[in-house]
Amino acid sequence: MNTATNPALAAMLGDIACGAIRVIDLTNILSSDFPVIVLPSEFGQCEPFRMETVSRYDGNGPAWYWNNISMNEHTGTHFDAPAHWITGRDIPNGTVDAIPAEDFIHPAVVIDIADEAAADDDFIVTRGFLEEWEKQNGAIPARHWVLLRSNWSKRVGTLSYLNLKDDGAHSPGPDADAMRFLVHERDCIGLGVETVGTDAGQASLFDEPLPAHSILHGNGRFGLQCLTNLDQLPVFGSVIVATPLKIKGGSGSPLRVIAMAPSKD
Repeated sequence: MNTATNPALAAMLGDIACGAIRVIDLTNILSSDFPVIVLPSEFGQCEPFRMETVSRYDGNGPAWYWNNISMNEHTGTHFDAPAHWITGRDIPNGTVDAIPAEDFIHPAVVIDIADEAAADDDFIVTRGFLEEWEKQNGAIPARHWVLLRSNWSKRVGTLSYLNLKDDGAHSPGPDADAMRFLVHERDCIGLGVETVGTDAGQASLFDEPLPAHSILHGNGRFGLQCLTNLDQLPVFGSVIVATPLKIKGGSGSPLRVIAMAPSKD
C-alpha cells in the first residue's frame, strides 16, 4: 500500500506540508570546532570530527565534490546504545546495528530545568524534583524519551559548553534515584540532554557514579547527547526520530535528530 492510499500516512504528510505538524531539527552542526567530552588523561580520548576534501570540481574529480571524514562514535549530537556501557554489554541487540528500527521513533516529554541550570551549573535532577514536576505537569508517560531542557546548547561555541574547571566538568544531570524512577517506574525509552553527556559533569564523584549511563544502558535504554532547540518543543506531544548509523557492533553514532510537533497556532 503506498502513502497515497494509506490514510494515516497521507494525513501526516499533508499536516507536514501545510505546517500543522512542525519539523524541528534537534541537531548541532558537526564540525571540527564542536567540542567532545574530555576524560581523565589516563583513559583513551574521544576523537573530534575531522573532514578532508577528496575533490571539489577539480583535478581530483572534475564533476564531483566529496570528503573523507573521521570521528568517534560519540562525537557531536549522538546516540548511545546499551553496549556503550559495561552494564549494557550483555543486553541483547545492544549495538546500533541490532536495535530494532521501530525503537528509533518514540514520543517525548520535555522537562525544563533551564532556570535551575542557569542558577547552578551543577544542578542535579532528583526523584523529588521529578515528582514535583509531575504534580505541576502530569505523569511522565511510558515509552517516551525524557528530554532535559537546560538551555546548555546556547553555550555552544564558548568554553562554558564543556565548562571544564580544575576539578573536571561542571554541567547538570540526574542522580541515581532519578534514573531508577525514570527507567523502572516511568519506563522511559531513554534520556536526551543538551550537554555533552547524559550524566552530570561531576557524576563520576557520586556515591553511585555515572548513574545515567549505568542505569540506562544496563536496562537496555538509550541516550541522546548534544541536542539543541529543545526550547521549541512542547512539554508533551512531540515525536522524536533518532536513527543512528548502522555501524556493525557500534556502541553509538553521530546522527541527525528531528522532532515532529504540533503547530503553535
